[in-house]
Amino acid sequence: MSVKGNSVNIKDSPEVSGKVSGKFSGKGSGAYHHGDLRAAAIAAGMKRIEDMAHPDLGLRALARELGVSATALYRHFPNKDALLDALALEALNRLGISQATAAQAASDVREGFVDVGVTYVKWSVENPALVRLIYDRVGKVDLEADDPSEMGEAFLQLRKGITALMPDTMSGEQRTIAALHAWSLVHGLAMLILDGQVEYDPQMVRKVVESTEFGSKESG
Repeated sequence: MSVKGNSVNIKDSPEVSGKVSGKFSGKGSGAYHHGDLRAAAIAAGMKRIEDMAHPDLGLRALARELGVSATALYRHFPNKDALLDALALEALNRLGISQATAAQAASDVREGFVDVGVTYVKWSVENPALVRLIYDRVGKVDLEADDPSEMGEAFLQLRKGITALMPDTMSGEQRTIAALHAWSLVHGLAMLILDGQVEYDPQMVRKVVESTEFGSKESG
């Protein structure tokens, strides 16, 4: 993983969303068609990570599970860091897709942005290992980055929500503050729940998110 400027860049980790395009035909490094092994490894890795209290995964163990040689897997992931970076980006994109779905089902922009925040907390509670993995691997995030796709789908949804809610006259700095406000609220709440300080109550989570303006009012 690398950081370009101040924006997140999990290097060489395309979005695969757990999809395997080809068929597995048996053990051995030739069992997958070209390109299928990477997708299969990410899908299998995500499944294993989901059951771990402290996300970690070795290439050799994953190769054994897939029935291929470690050498074959190393062609796609040169080391464990590369594998974990790819899994973190996949997790981040799954979160973002869930948020986008929630936003699209909302009746208006404000409700959509609230639903994006509520979904962040809900997804985090349902996928604690994936959330830990994301923030273990993702570096510094620049919410003003020109190419938000580099940050993954979840941060893209945050940017979209801020843009839709904020008046056109707001400066870039004001939008950044609003985005950080929103992110801090939902991420902090999710971590309090995951660490046991706060009991998860979906209705209370929604009330907390709804009570916050997310910086949508221009400062005087």
